[in-house]
Amino acid sequence: MNSTVVTFPDGHVSGRSEIVGAVPAGGRHGLVVAETPFHPLDHTWPDQPADRGTIGGLPVADCVTGAQSGTGEIFLGPDIPVRRGTEGWAWLVVHVAETPLPVGSEVALEVDPGHRAALSAGHTACHLAALALNAALAGHWRKPAALDGLGHPDFDQSAITSSRISPFGSEDVYRLGKSLRKKGFSAEGLDLSQVASEVNDRLKAWVAADAAVWLDVPGPGLTARRTWHCALPEGETSIPCGGTHVRGTAELGVVTVELALEDAALTMRTTSSCL
Repeated sequence: MNSTVVTFPDGHVSGRSEIVGAVPAGGRHGLVVAETPFHPLDHTWPDQPADRGTIGGLPVADCVTGAQSGTGEIFLGPDIPVRRGTEGWAWLVVHVAETPLPVGSEVALEVDPGHRAALSAGHTACHLAALALNAALAGHWRKPAALDGLGHPDFDQSAITSSRISPFGSEDVYRLGKSLRKKGFSAEGLDLSQVASEVNDRLKAWVAADAAVWLDVPGPGLTARRTWHCALPEGETSIPCGGTHVRGTAELGVVTVELALEDAALTMRTTSSCL
């Protein structure tokens, strides 16, 4: 099989394609098509959940990343033994269904547009919140640090341990331990209420600006290195990202964050009203 062509980066939620392969998937049936609008769960950074929808009229119970070796063996999700995008491997979107469909048949693929829109809002809000958090924490750095696209020390990329996108929101967890202190970040005097207030004020201004959001898509393959862009009032910024997004910040309605600190971990919960 060739690597799956994906159309979700361009916003597609439907399509037709030929089933080119099938693979066992935990007692269910993993179906591979030549081209799909479905966004699968990424096995290396599983932040955005898989799309919901149907394939050939059957519910898609799950949608995961697969990789096929040069010998034809297919691995799914965390069982993939090589780095994402390794040459010589085919990178696949595997649609998991309870019922098999014949290889060689052409099927309709339909993504649940409401669920996609909710995840896209959550993902864009997540990126904006991370940038706003970087700005609010800039004064806590005691050494030069890598900067984000807006010129602030990139706390998000320096400290993040997990990120989970949900419909209209996200949860990001940051470690404030010894390794971060060595990089120059000091949590001394950290006022979570003040930081959250600064983040929320900045988010309010960014949503009001209706800043354009778009993806740079260098190729049609699943593992193409896509980049999220946003033309914020402070300047255009970008973040490597393989997910889906809204097209403008005003679509997010009201975006707010809540911060919590426990066991040297800072948790940021972001929500979007999508008014």
